[in-house]
Amino acid sequence: MKPVVLTITGQHAYDETGDDAMEFVTEGKLYDRNGTIYLTYDESYLTGMPGTRTRLKLEPDKVHMTRRGKPIGLDTEIHFEKGKRYQGYYDTEFGPIEMEVLTNELSNTVTMEDGGDVDIDYNISLKGLAEGRSRLKINVRS
Repeated sequence: MKPVVLTITGQHAYDETGDDAMEFVTEGKLYDRNGTIYLTYDESYLTGMPGTRTRLKLEPDKVHMTRRGKPIGLDTEIHFEKGKRYQGYYDTEFGPIEMEVLTNELSNTVTMEDGGDVDIDYNISLKGLAEGRSRLKINVRS
């Protein structure tokens, strides 16, 4: 496992609640398992999920995100692949909510040697709560 520094930027535009943006810097780990790169980091109070670990499985044309930890109660998984829809559940303080994600754009330039960037533009619908467009950017550096 290689220690890395991550700059994570999230932008969200929701119909009812307006726009929201957040950026934070944290430490993470980058590793290779059977030719696939993985990135892990711990969430913080800034994200509202302290005590939660996020893992990204980074492939050239898709990203699989998994979040695990007591604060979220239910493990959350999201699959991002350009032009494809993913249905699952997102855990909230009120319990699990049906979620649908449509990935509009996805770029991944992360390598074990040089780090790089992950950039995901997606629409998300949390059934009964919110709909909007989001963008997640992660810069990985040694």
